Amino acid sequence: MAEQQPHAERATTASAPATTAGEKTVDGPTIRIPRAVIDALDTTAASAVVELPLSVWTTAQTSPAAQRKNRYVPGSTAHPAKMLPAVAAHAITHYTQPGDLVLDPMCGIGTTLVEALHLGRRAIGVEYEPHWVEIARANLALAHDIGIDYHAQVFHGDARQLATLLPATVRGQAALVVTSPPYGPSTHGQVITTPGVGVQKYHHRYGNTLDRGNLANIGHHRLLSGFTRILTGLVPFLRPGGHIAITIRPWREHAELIDLPAQILACGLRSGLIPVERCVALLARAADADLVARGSFFQRDFIRKQREAGLPLHLIAHEDVLVFRTPLHETPSRPNAATDTMSPRWQNRPGAFATASGGSSNVGSQAA
Repeated sequence: MAEQQPHAERATTASAPATTAGEKTVDGPTIRIPRAVIDALDTTAASAVVELPLSVWTTAQTSPAAQRKNRYVPGSTAHPAKMLPAVAAHAITHYTQPGDLVLDPMCGIGTTLVEALHLGRRAIGVEYEPHWVEIARANLALAHDIGIDYHAQVFHGDARQLATLLPATVRGQAALVVTSPPYGPSTHGQVITTPGVGVQKYHHRYGNTLDRGNLANIGHHRLLSGFTRILTGLVPFLRPGGHIAITIRPWREHAELIDLPAQILACGLRSGLIPVERCVALLARAADADLVARGSFFQRDFIRKQREAGLPLHLIAHEDVLVFRTPLHETPSRPNAATDTMSPRWQNRPGAFATASGGSSNVGSQAA
Protein backbone atom coordinates (compact mmCIF):
# COMPACT_ATOMS: atom_id res chain seq x y z
CA MET A 1 0.00 0.00 0.00
CA ALA A 2 1.30 3.47 -0.74
CA GLU A 3 2.63 5.40 2.22
CA GLN A 4 0.11 7.18 4.38
CA GLN A 5 -0.07 10.98 4.17
CA PRO A 6 -2.02 12.56 7.04
CA HIS A 7 -1.95 16.12 5.85
CA ALA A 8 -1.79 15.76 2.07
CA GLU A 9 -3.10 18.77 0.17
CA ARG A 10 -6.34 18.32 -1.71
CA ALA A 11 -5.27 20.65 -4.52
CA THR A 12 -3.87 17.98 -6.81
CA THR A 13 -4.74 19.93 -9.92
CA ALA A 14 -2.61 20.87 -12.88
CA SER A 15 -3.06 24.25 -14.47
CA ALA A 16 -2.57 24.27 -18.23
CA PRO A 17 -4.12 26.17 -21.13
CA ALA A 18 -6.71 24.31 -23.15
CA THR A 19 -5.50 22.76 -26.40
CA THR A 20 -7.20 23.60 -29.62
CA ALA A 21 -8.71 21.11 -32.03
CA GLY A 22 -6.10 19.38 -34.12
CA GLU A 23 -3.29 20.30 -31.75
CA LYS A 24 -0.82 17.52 -31.17
CA THR A 25 -1.31 15.87 -27.79
CA VAL A 26 1.88 16.00 -25.70
CA ASP A 27 2.71 16.41 -22.05
CA GLY A 28 1.29 19.82 -21.19
CA PRO A 29 2.76 22.63 -19.11
CA THR A 30 3.48 21.84 -15.50
CA ILE A 31 2.51 23.36 -12.22
CA ARG A 32 4.98 23.17 -9.35
CA ILE A 33 3.66 21.47 -6.25
CA PRO A 34 5.35 20.36 -3.05
CA ARG A 35 6.98 16.97 -3.47
CA ALA A 36 5.22 16.07 -0.22
CA VAL A 37 2.00 15.64 -2.19
CA ILE A 38 3.63 12.69 -3.90
CA ASP A 39 5.98 11.35 -1.21
CA ALA A 40 5.26 10.69 2.45
CA LEU A 41 4.57 13.80 4.45
CA ASP A 42 6.06 14.64 7.82
CA THR A 43 3.68 12.86 10.17
CA THR A 44 5.06 14.75 13.19
CA ALA A 45 3.75 18.12 12.01
CA ALA A 46 1.16 19.59 14.32
CA SER A 47 -2.29 20.32 12.96
CA ALA A 48 -5.36 21.77 14.57
CA VAL A 49 -7.57 19.84 12.15
CA VAL A 50 -7.86 16.06 12.24
CA GLU A 51 -7.71 14.90 8.63
CA LEU A 52 -8.06 11.51 7.04
CA PRO A 53 -4.73 9.89 6.08
CA LEU A 54 -4.29 9.48 2.34
CA SER A 55 -2.43 7.18 0.00
CA VAL A 56 -1.27 8.71 -3.28
CA TRP A 57 -1.01 6.33 -6.22
CA THR A 58 1.34 7.40 -9.03
CA THR A 59 -0.76 5.82 -11.76
CA ALA A 60 -0.05 8.14 -14.70
CA GLN A 61 3.69 7.83 -15.09
CA THR A 62 3.05 6.56 -18.61
CA SER A 63 0.30 7.73 -20.94
CA PRO A 64 -3.07 5.95 -21.16
CA ALA A 65 -2.20 4.78 -24.67
CA ALA A 66 1.07 3.27 -23.48
CA GLN A 67 -0.70 1.52 -20.60
CA ARG A 68 -3.16 -0.12 -23.00
CA LYS A 69 -0.70 -1.01 -25.76
CA ASN A 70 -0.83 -4.69 -26.83
CA ARG A 71 -3.38 -5.51 -24.10
CA TYR A 72 -6.59 -4.07 -25.54
CA VAL A 73 -8.23 -4.42 -28.95
CA PRO A 74 -8.56 -1.24 -31.07
CA GLY A 75 -12.30 -0.97 -30.40
CA SER A 76 -11.54 -0.30 -26.73
CA THR A 77 -10.66 3.33 -27.42
CA ALA A 78 -14.30 4.10 -28.26
CA HIS A 79 -15.48 3.75 -24.66
CA PRO A 80 -16.12 7.25 -23.24
CA ALA A 81 -14.95 6.61 -19.67
CA LYS A 82 -12.20 4.02 -19.51
CA MET A 83 -10.43 3.37 -16.23
CA LEU A 84 -6.66 3.81 -16.33
CA PRO A 85 -5.13 0.31 -16.37
CA ALA A 86 -2.55 1.38 -13.78
CA VAL A 87 -5.31 2.32 -11.33
CA ALA A 88 -6.92 -1.11 -11.59
CA ALA A 89 -3.51 -2.81 -11.44
CA HIS A 90 -2.49 -0.88 -8.31
CA ALA A 91 -5.67 -1.85 -6.47
CA ILE A 92 -5.39 -5.49 -7.54
CA THR A 93 -1.72 -5.70 -6.53
CA HIS A 94 -2.29 -4.22 -3.07
CA TYR A 95 -5.59 -5.85 -2.06
CA THR A 96 -5.28 -9.36 -3.51
CA GLN A 97 -2.93 -12.30 -3.86
CA PRO A 98 -2.16 -14.37 -6.99
CA GLY A 99 -5.02 -16.73 -7.74
CA ASP A 100 -7.64 -14.53 -6.02
CA LEU A 101 -10.92 -13.65 -7.71
CA VAL A 102 -11.54 -10.02 -8.77
CA LEU A 103 -14.98 -8.63 -9.76
CA ASP A 104 -16.17 -5.58 -11.68
CA PRO A 105 -19.97 -5.18 -11.87
CA MET A 106 -19.73 -2.37 -14.47
CA CYS A 107 -16.71 -3.59 -16.38
CA GLY A 108 -17.03 -1.61 -19.63
CA ILE A 109 -14.20 -2.75 -21.91
CA GLY A 110 -12.89 -5.06 -19.18
CA THR A 111 -9.94 -3.05 -17.86
CA THR A 112 -10.22 -4.51 -14.35
CA LEU A 113 -10.49 -8.02 -15.74
CA VAL A 114 -7.57 -7.70 -18.16
CA GLU A 115 -5.27 -6.26 -15.51
CA ALA A 116 -6.32 -8.98 -13.07
CA LEU A 117 -5.40 -11.68 -15.58
CA HIS A 118 -1.99 -10.15 -16.27
CA LEU A 119 -1.36 -10.13 -12.51
CA GLY A 120 -2.24 -13.80 -12.12
CA ARG A 121 -5.75 -13.37 -10.72
CA ARG A 122 -9.10 -14.72 -11.87
CA ALA A 123 -11.76 -12.26 -12.95
CA ILE A 124 -15.50 -11.85 -13.46
CA GLY A 125 -17.25 -8.83 -14.91
CA VAL A 126 -20.78 -7.66 -15.64
CA GLU A 127 -21.64 -5.15 -18.35
CA TYR A 128 -25.03 -3.77 -19.41
CA GLU A 129 -24.27 -2.54 -22.93
CA PRO A 130 -23.99 -5.39 -25.50
CA HIS A 131 -21.29 -3.62 -27.51
CA TRP A 132 -18.99 -3.24 -24.54
CA VAL A 133 -19.64 -6.84 -23.55
CA GLU A 134 -18.22 -7.93 -26.89
CA ILE A 135 -15.23 -5.60 -26.58
CA ALA A 136 -14.51 -6.85 -23.05
CA ARG A 137 -14.68 -10.45 -24.22
CA ALA A 138 -12.34 -9.62 -27.09
CA ASN A 139 -9.85 -8.12 -24.63
CA LEU A 140 -9.99 -11.25 -22.48
CA ALA A 141 -9.48 -13.38 -25.58
CA LEU A 142 -6.44 -11.26 -26.45
CA ALA A 143 -4.98 -11.93 -23.00
CA HIS A 144 -5.56 -15.64 -23.52
CA ASP A 145 -3.94 -15.51 -26.97
CA ILE A 146 -0.73 -14.06 -25.55
CA GLY A 147 -0.47 -16.81 -22.97
CA ILE A 148 -2.40 -15.58 -19.92
CA ASP A 149 -3.91 -18.81 -18.65
CA TYR A 150 -6.28 -17.65 -15.93
CA HIS A 151 -10.05 -17.89 -15.94
CA ALA A 152 -12.25 -14.88 -16.73
CA GLN A 153 -15.91 -14.32 -17.57
CA VAL A 154 -18.04 -11.43 -18.74
CA PHE A 155 -21.76 -11.59 -18.02
CA HIS A 156 -24.22 -9.47 -19.97
CA GLY A 157 -26.85 -7.89 -17.75
CA ASP A 158 -27.85 -5.27 -15.21
CA ALA A 159 -25.46 -5.02 -12.25
CA ARG A 160 -28.45 -4.31 -10.01
CA GLN A 161 -29.45 -7.95 -10.57
CA LEU A 162 -26.23 -9.66 -9.51
CA ALA A 163 -28.03 -12.32 -7.50
CA THR A 164 -29.60 -13.70 -10.68
CA LEU A 165 -26.68 -12.96 -13.03
CA LEU A 166 -23.74 -14.56 -11.24
CA PRO A 167 -23.51 -18.27 -10.43
CA ALA A 168 -24.01 -19.37 -6.85
CA THR A 169 -20.51 -20.90 -6.85
CA VAL A 170 -19.05 -17.36 -6.86
CA ARG A 171 -20.73 -16.38 -3.58
CA GLY A 172 -18.22 -15.59 -0.86
CA GLN A 173 -15.26 -16.06 -3.21
CA ALA A 174 -14.19 -12.60 -4.42
CA ALA A 175 -11.24 -10.90 -2.73
CA LEU A 176 -11.73 -7.56 -4.44
CA VAL A 177 -14.16 -5.47 -6.48
CA VAL A 178 -12.74 -2.65 -8.62
CA THR A 179 -15.31 -0.46 -10.35
CA SER A 180 -16.47 3.06 -11.15
CA PRO A 181 -19.97 4.51 -11.60
CA PRO A 182 -20.74 6.66 -14.67
CA TYR A 183 -20.30 10.36 -14.01
CA GLY A 184 -19.19 13.72 -15.38
CA PRO A 185 -20.11 14.01 -19.09
CA SER A 186 -17.84 16.99 -19.76
CA THR A 187 -14.67 14.95 -20.17
CA HIS A 188 -15.96 12.05 -22.24
CA GLY A 189 -15.47 11.20 -25.87
CA GLN A 190 -13.24 11.65 -28.89
CA VAL A 191 -12.97 14.50 -31.39
CA ILE A 192 -12.34 14.96 -35.09
CA THR A 193 -11.65 18.22 -36.90
CA THR A 194 -13.20 18.67 -40.35
CA PRO A 195 -12.45 21.72 -42.56
CA GLY A 196 -15.53 23.88 -42.84
CA VAL A 197 -17.31 21.94 -40.10
CA GLY A 198 -15.07 22.38 -37.09
CA VAL A 199 -14.76 20.09 -34.09
CA GLN A 200 -17.10 17.12 -33.99
CA LYS A 201 -17.58 14.95 -30.93
CA TYR A 202 -18.04 11.18 -31.09
CA HIS A 203 -17.75 8.12 -28.84
CA HIS A 204 -19.03 10.24 -25.96
CA ARG A 205 -21.99 8.08 -24.92
CA TYR A 206 -22.08 4.77 -23.08
CA GLY A 207 -24.89 3.48 -25.29
CA ASN A 208 -28.47 4.27 -26.31
CA THR A 209 -29.34 7.44 -24.38
CA LEU A 210 -33.03 6.48 -24.41
CA ASP A 211 -32.38 3.27 -22.48
CA ARG A 212 -33.25 4.11 -18.88
CA GLY A 213 -31.85 0.79 -17.72
CA ASN A 214 -28.36 2.25 -18.15
CA LEU A 215 -27.28 4.15 -15.03
CA ALA A 216 -25.54 6.70 -17.24
CA ASN A 217 -28.93 7.81 -18.61
CA ILE A 218 -30.84 8.46 -15.40
CA GLY A 219 -30.91 11.35 -12.95
CA HIS A 220 -28.21 11.80 -10.36
CA HIS A 221 -30.30 10.72 -7.38
CA ARG A 222 -31.48 7.60 -9.19
CA LEU A 223 -27.87 6.88 -10.10
CA LEU A 224 -26.91 6.96 -6.41
CA SER A 225 -29.86 4.74 -5.52
CA GLY A 226 -28.92 2.26 -8.23
CA PHE A 227 -25.27 2.24 -7.20
CA THR A 228 -26.24 1.58 -3.58
CA ARG A 229 -28.24 -1.39 -4.79
CA ILE A 230 -25.20 -2.64 -6.72
CA LEU A 231 -22.94 -2.35 -3.67
CA THR A 232 -25.48 -4.17 -1.53
CA GLY A 233 -25.69 -6.92 -4.13
CA LEU A 234 -21.92 -7.31 -4.22
CA VAL A 235 -21.54 -8.07 -0.51
CA PRO A 236 -22.66 -11.75 -0.72
CA PHE A 237 -20.07 -12.39 -3.44
CA LEU A 238 -17.15 -11.04 -1.42
CA ARG A 239 -15.36 -13.15 1.12
CA PRO A 240 -15.23 -11.88 4.74
CA GLY A 241 -12.83 -8.96 4.81
CA GLY A 242 -12.92 -8.58 1.03
CA HIS A 243 -12.40 -5.11 -0.42
CA ILE A 244 -14.26 -2.83 -2.83
CA ALA A 245 -12.26 -0.06 -4.54
CA ILE A 246 -14.35 2.62 -6.27
CA THR A 247 -12.79 5.30 -8.46
CA ILE A 248 -14.69 8.59 -8.69
CA ARG A 249 -14.06 12.31 -8.88
CA PRO A 250 -16.03 15.49 -8.18
CA TRP A 251 -17.57 17.05 -11.29
CA ARG A 252 -19.56 20.13 -12.18
CA GLU A 253 -23.11 20.46 -13.44
CA HIS A 254 -24.21 23.97 -14.42
CA ALA A 255 -21.11 25.30 -12.61
CA GLU A 256 -22.17 23.58 -9.37
CA LEU A 257 -19.68 21.17 -7.82
CA ILE A 258 -21.11 17.68 -7.35
CA ASP A 259 -19.19 16.03 -4.51
CA LEU A 260 -19.60 12.51 -5.81
CA PRO A 261 -16.91 10.97 -3.57
CA ALA A 262 -18.83 11.99 -0.44
CA GLN A 263 -22.06 10.69 -1.94
CA ILE A 264 -20.49 7.35 -2.86
CA LEU A 265 -19.19 7.06 0.71
CA ALA A 266 -22.79 7.36 1.88
CA CYS A 267 -23.84 4.67 -0.61
CA GLY A 268 -21.21 2.32 0.81
CA LEU A 269 -22.27 2.93 4.40
CA ARG A 270 -25.91 2.28 3.51
CA SER A 271 -24.81 -1.02 1.97
CA GLY A 272 -23.22 -2.17 5.23
CA LEU A 273 -19.64 -1.71 4.01
CA ILE A 274 -16.78 -0.51 6.20
CA PRO A 275 -14.67 2.34 4.77
CA VAL A 276 -10.95 1.74 5.27
CA GLU A 277 -9.05 4.02 2.87
CA ARG A 278 -9.45 7.19 0.85
CA CYS A 279 -6.76 7.31 -1.81
CA VAL A 280 -5.69 9.62 -4.62
CA ALA A 281 -4.90 8.09 -8.02
CA LEU A 282 -2.91 10.62 -10.02
CA LEU A 283 -4.03 11.37 -13.58
CA ALA A 284 -0.91 13.49 -14.16
CA ARG A 285 2.70 12.34 -14.29
CA ALA A 286 4.66 12.97 -11.11
CA ALA A 287 8.01 14.54 -12.01
CA ASP A 288 10.73 15.51 -9.53
CA ALA A 289 8.79 18.50 -8.20
CA ASP A 290 5.93 18.93 -10.66
CA LEU A 291 2.76 17.35 -11.95
CA VAL A 292 2.73 17.06 -15.74
CA ALA A 293 -0.84 17.39 -16.99
CA ARG A 294 -2.28 14.68 -19.23
CA GLY A 295 -5.62 16.38 -19.83
CA SER A 296 -7.70 15.25 -22.80
CA PHE A 297 -9.04 17.64 -25.42
CA PHE A 298 -12.43 17.68 -23.70
CA GLN A 299 -10.97 18.31 -20.27
CA ARG A 300 -8.94 21.25 -21.56
CA ASP A 301 -11.82 22.57 -23.63
CA PHE A 302 -14.16 22.39 -20.63
CA ILE A 303 -11.69 24.27 -18.43
CA ARG A 304 -11.15 26.93 -21.10
CA LYS A 305 -14.89 27.55 -21.42
CA GLN A 306 -15.35 27.72 -17.67
CA ARG A 307 -12.54 30.25 -17.33
CA GLU A 308 -14.05 32.34 -20.11
CA ALA A 309 -17.25 32.31 -18.05
CA GLY A 310 -15.35 33.62 -15.04
CA LEU A 311 -14.89 30.38 -13.10
CA PRO A 312 -11.23 29.86 -12.05
CA LEU A 313 -11.13 26.10 -12.61
CA HIS A 314 -8.09 23.89 -13.14
CA LEU A 315 -7.47 20.58 -14.86
CA ILE A 316 -8.28 17.71 -12.52
CA ALA A 317 -5.08 15.81 -11.85
CA HIS A 318 -6.42 12.97 -9.72
CA GLU A 319 -9.29 10.61 -9.07
CA ASP A 320 -10.53 9.70 -5.62
CA VAL A 321 -10.41 6.02 -4.76
CA LEU A 322 -12.68 4.96 -1.91
CA VAL A 323 -11.82 1.58 -0.45
CA PHE A 324 -14.34 -0.36 1.62
CA ARG A 325 -14.26 -3.83 3.07
CA THR A 326 -16.83 -6.32 4.18
CA PRO A 327 -17.05 -7.36 7.86
CA LEU A 328 -14.47 -9.94 8.92
CA HIS A 329 -17.32 -12.10 10.19
CA GLU A 330 -20.92 -12.38 9.12
CA THR A 331 -23.14 -9.97 11.04
CA PRO A 332 -26.93 -9.61 11.22
CA SER A 333 -28.22 -7.42 8.42
CA ARG A 334 -29.39 -4.07 9.72
CA PRO A 335 -29.15 -0.40 8.69
CA ASN A 336 -25.76 1.27 9.28
CA ALA A 337 -24.21 -1.99 10.44
CA ALA A 338 -20.85 -0.81 9.12
CA THR A 339 -20.53 1.84 11.81
CA ASP A 340 -20.28 -0.83 14.50
CA THR A 341 -16.98 -2.16 13.14
CA MET A 342 -15.60 0.91 11.40
CA SER A 343 -11.83 1.29 11.20
CA PRO A 344 -10.60 3.61 14.03
CA ARG A 345 -9.14 6.11 11.57
CA TRP A 346 -12.69 6.81 10.33
CA GLN A 347 -14.27 7.26 13.74
CA ASN A 348 -14.96 10.74 15.11
CA ARG A 349 -14.05 12.44 11.83
CA PRO A 350 -17.24 14.32 10.96
CA GLY A 351 -15.57 16.41 8.27
CA ALA A 352 -13.43 13.73 6.67
CA PHE A 353 -15.54 13.65 3.52
CA ALA A 354 -16.84 17.19 3.43
CA THR A 355 -14.60 18.06 0.48
CA ALA A 356 -13.11 16.89 -2.41
CA SER A 357 -17.86 6.12 -11.92
CA GLY A 358 -27.11 -12.84 -19.23
CA GLY A 359 -24.74 -14.83 -21.18
CA SER A 360 -21.13 -15.47 -20.29
CA SER A 361 -17.81 -15.78 -22.07
CA ASN A 362 -15.01 -17.92 -20.70
CA VAL A 363 -11.28 -17.43 -21.15
CA GLY A 364 -8.60 -19.66 -19.67
CA SER A 365 -8.69 -23.03 -18.01
CA GLN A 366 -8.91 -22.49 -14.27
CA ALA A 367 -12.23 -22.72 -12.49
CA ALA A 368 -13.81 -19.54 -11.18
